[in-house]
Amino acid sequence: MAFDPNSVELQEKVIHIGRVSKTVKGGRNARFTALVIVGDGNGHVGKGIGKAAEVPDAIHKGVEEAKKNIIEVPVLNGTIPHATLGEFSAAKIVMKPAVSGTGVIAGGPVRSVCELAGITDIRTKSLGSNNPNNMVNATIEGLKGLKTLEEVARLRGKSVEEIR
Repeated sequence: MAFDPNSVELQEKVIHIGRVSKTVKGGRNARFTALVIVGDGNGHVGKGIGKAAEVPDAIHKGVEEAKKNIIEVPVLNGTIPHATLGEFSAAKIVMKPAVSGTGVIAGGPVRSVCELAGITDIRTKSLGSNNPNNMVNATIEGLKGLKTLEEVARLRGKSVEEIR
């Protein structure tokens, strides 16, 4: 069953607002880009970028795009099932599961993605690029690669008890 973003209450968070200007005959045209994350706090998170002449319009467009790009994240007792490395462009994000009570140890954009995905305990380290867009993409790539114990058992053709 596919996830319907309109069926649940999604939280949204603006990660970065960029101002770009184009010099034309009459002067400078300013436009804005907004990097937005949406999530339900229960294992679903998405990223979108909106571009417009005004900031609120850019944010709205970003939210609409993020709703179309929602992924499912396996959350196990508030943390991730296993360690993973997310890579996108020059950004690398190392994510490790943490015991209950650790909290979200992550910086900037990675923290927002983890919190909106419903992860309450995780340790992360950002390596390489600190560009917000690349960091968010690397985090989402890492979260996409996570597998639950049941998925691993099914892929190997074994029972869950055999793998534990």
